[in-house]
Amino acid sequence: MEAIENAVTYLNGIVWGPPMLILIGATGAFLMIGLRFQPLRKIPAAFSLLLRKSGGEGDISPFQALMTALAATVGTGNIAGVATAIFLGGPGALFYMWLIALVGMATKYAEAVCALTYRETDELGNHVGGPMYYIKNGVGPKFPLLASVLAPAFAIFTAIAGFGIGNSVQANSVAHALDVNFSVPPLYSGLVMMAIVGLVLIGGIRRIADVASTLVPTMVVLYMGAGTIVLMLNAAAIPDALALVFDSAFQPVAAAGGFAGASVAAALRFGIARGVFSNEAGLGSAPIAHAAARSTDPVQQGLIAMLGTFIDTIIVCTMTGLVILTSGVWTSGATGAELTSAGFAQTLGYGQEIVAISLALFAFTTILGWSYYGERAVEYLFGIKAITPYRVVWILAIPVGALAQLDFVWLLADTLNALMAIPNLIALIILAPVVFQATRDYWAHHKAMQAAE
Repeated sequence: MEAIENAVTYLNGIVWGPPMLILIGATGAFLMIGLRFQPLRKIPAAFSLLLRKSGGEGDISPFQALMTALAATVGTGNIAGVATAIFLGGPGALFYMWLIALVGMATKYAEAVCALTYRETDELGNHVGGPMYYIKNGVGPKFPLLASVLAPAFAIFTAIAGFGIGNSVQANSVAHALDVNFSVPPLYSGLVMMAIVGLVLIGGIRRIADVASTLVPTMVVLYMGAGTIVLMLNAAAIPDALALVFDSAFQPVAAAGGFAGASVAAALRFGIARGVFSNEAGLGSAPIAHAAARSTDPVQQGLIAMLGTFIDTIIVCTMTGLVILTSGVWTSGATGAELTSAGFAQTLGYGQEIVAISLALFAFTTILGWSYYGERAVEYLFGIKAITPYRVVWILAIPVGALAQLDFVWLLADTLNALMAIPNLIALIILAPVVFQATRDYWAHHKAMQAAE
């Protein structure tokens, strides 16, 4: 067992090391340049699409697809991940989280465009898609041998990684937060989560989307509301905090208090790594949800999809980072959720409860979102007959995760999560001309329609 753990640890260091982070960042930059920075210029247009009535084939509305993707994306990374990045890389890590999120918007946009362009309808009439399908139907005709390897590889990585990063680890986070802050026994938390998740999953993607559409906005407003109060009370410290972020991004940060100091390289590495972990741009998970959207145009869904990265990192993660920095607790030596809790508690006095409730909600919705990703992965590999057994095992794994020690499970899931990016990024690079052409055609048509009016 020790040999296996050492091997996975070694592999984890490679797949989350500089080459992978450079590949993710370079792919996003390539797509952003090829799209002529439209993901950044079209943010207002993307938000306006959320207000429109949806049409076309699909199983859920574009808004519900975004909420389902956000349910899986907004999680422990937004609370513990940001704090860990600052603890290891200093305040400058927040700058590099912003940077990877901005180029990641182009990646998420391209993923959703490809997801709708190459999606299929399964035997039950559900619309299914994601990297395994755009590898099969988009890359396959050009490079059949490559596609025959990459598509099932992505599905295998997703199906297995989900049990760790999207199930056991999340259940454990909820149980721990409720136990420490409200004295709820982990077994009770696990059993209640198992029952609720089971009731939701019975309804499939439509039930998941309905729940996500209610919970995600609620939990984001709750967390952001509390964070806004902290920042209002610490308003005088915000300019200095922002200056610290930009200064620390380009020069080393000296040790102070319990903070051990950090180099620019550390800020860059941990900022990008935690940013990717939080918003999942490039990992290929979100397009699985967006493929189910009722939409007549892949570009429109791509615009909506890129908002997931914007909301996750530019809004929610920034709030966490600024709470930590303006509260002055970033040099305390604490890390993870403990550091974020300290940031809220320093100003409001009940930060632990706020963070505990937010963490529980974030982690719970992640379990729902990732259950759908896993189901679609096993359906691709084995057909619709595999969905029910996978769903049963998924539900039973929740209380186990709530009670277990998950160091190795987390390590394995984290490794497989990174491996998902490799086939996905290769496919996006190959299919980039399709994305660029679809984007040009959409805006040319949009311009012509405006001129006709």
